[in-house]
Amino acid sequence: MIRTIRITLFYAVLTVVGLFMLLPFLWSLSTSLKPDDEIISLPITWLPGTITFEHYGAAFTTVPFARHFANSLLLAVAGVATNLLLGSLAGYAFARLPFRGSRVLFRLLLASMMVPSVVTLVPSFLIVKNFPLAGGNDLAGQGGFGLLNTYWAGILPGAVGAFAVFMMRQFFLALPRELGEAARVDGCPEFRIFWRIYLPLCRPALATLAVFTFVAGWNGFLWPLIVLNDPDMSTIQMSLAAFSFNRQTDYGPLMAGSIVAMLPTLLLFAFGQRYLTRGLAFTGSGLQ
Repeated sequence: MIRTIRITLFYAVLTVVGLFMLLPFLWSLSTSLKPDDEIISLPITWLPGTITFEHYGAAFTTVPFARHFANSLLLAVAGVATNLLLGSLAGYAFARLPFRGSRVLFRLLLASMMVPSVVTLVPSFLIVKNFPLAGGNDLAGQGGFGLLNTYWAGILPGAVGAFAVFMMRQFFLALPRELGEAARVDGCPEFRIFWRIYLPLCRPALATLAVFTFVAGWNGFLWPLIVLNDPDMSTIQMSLAAFSFNRQTDYGPLMAGSIVAMLPTLLLFAFGQRYLTRGLAFTGSGLQ
């Protein structure tokens, strides 16, 4: 009896917390479906008296929302691809290829995760701007604009993150070492051991890393704002900021655009939820 009461209270608390966290999304959805006069009316109403989809049309016509959506999708998918490949390679090297200084390098890598990203904005900008032989630059990185206003400026600085390397290393450590040793005895090259034996076993970790990387790239705002000044290359987060201008905010299209911007991440979490739990569980094992 006591156990039943505890379980009931536990799920009741979780339900209340879940509904509380869901309120901002429900409010945004409701606002996107209200006419303009209902959005600012008092008293506040949760449900729209008249449902309208005009704000969704305005979101795609006021700014080139579809183009910005595609830009964000390109940057996010490219970030996922590079982090999965390079993060897996680096994580495998730290976990399964002993070399001199590996522990020191890995600790330095972990230390870099403690540095706020805003601290590295200026150095990263200078590296992108002075990239040799790009954007009119000479071999010394002078004379042009480097990679600014190119998709590479949004992709390369985050092509492989410290978190990606750390997560994949922890997962590789949790896998049996005997698999690789048996393949080496049979004369299998090291890269084939990584690609054919270990990497297929890392699907939960790869899916988890893909979700985290995609969400980070999709929600990126400050870095694209700095390096992508061409309006045609703006991201969806920059596009949403365009609905606030001249000290006024067009709440209807803003909420409609926000709902559209949420859809990719919601779908990603919905289909990748089971991989997320497995990946996070395995990542915690093998800590050294």
